[in-house]
Amino acid sequence: MPEEVEVSAGRTRNRWGEGDRLRGEILDAASRLLSELGGEDGLTIRGVARAVGIAPASIYQHFTDRSALVAGLLDYEFARLRAEMEAAEASEDPADVVGRVRALIHAYCRFAMDNPGHYRLMMANGTSRATPDAYPQGPLPDLIELLTTGFARCDAAGFSLRVPAERAGVIAFVGAHGRVALFHTSPARGAADSVVPFVDELVALVFA
Repeated sequence: MPEEVEVSAGRTRNRWGEGDRLRGEILDAASRLLSELGGEDGLTIRGVARAVGIAPASIYQHFTDRSALVAGLLDYEFARLRAEMEAAEASEDPADVVGRVRALIHAYCRFAMDNPGHYRLMMANGTSRATPDAYPQGPLPDLIELLTTGFARCDAAGFSLRVPAERAGVIAFVGAHGRVALFHTSPARGAADSVVPFVDELVALVFA
């Protein structure tokens, strides 16, 4: 039977109207494969279809081609990272504004260290500009805005900053990103248990 009409016998078909569920299953499978492959180069429509237990034609109902699948996966992963950051912040005492900022950055670093393939793909495709001089847009600047808002909250609560909140958010992100990159490229020098203390020191330096 041609692959285009195969359906795994081990998978129950979604009922009519459950297309969103299938789309979620496709993205979840693509995310798992990205972890196993360590990057997007080996990610294929057929491979994802096989992981879900559906025919490749079923994926084309949701994603027109591989590029569309990767774009959908990027949205999926950025949403997952944002949810983890927001959940970490929400777990802190609302009055502990500095602790909430640290929680945001800790969650970011944990995601980046635990998902290296996802992280590389996200960092390479997280921003866009309408024109060369325009302010960057996209899910990555939106994450930085979470940090900016957190630092602004600290400043309003009386924890003075050495720089404006917008600058503090960028500094914290760039520092955390650089430390995680070192962890990924030089494991011997970038032990996981040294990343969080580094970003904590970086955050402390932002305050006056």
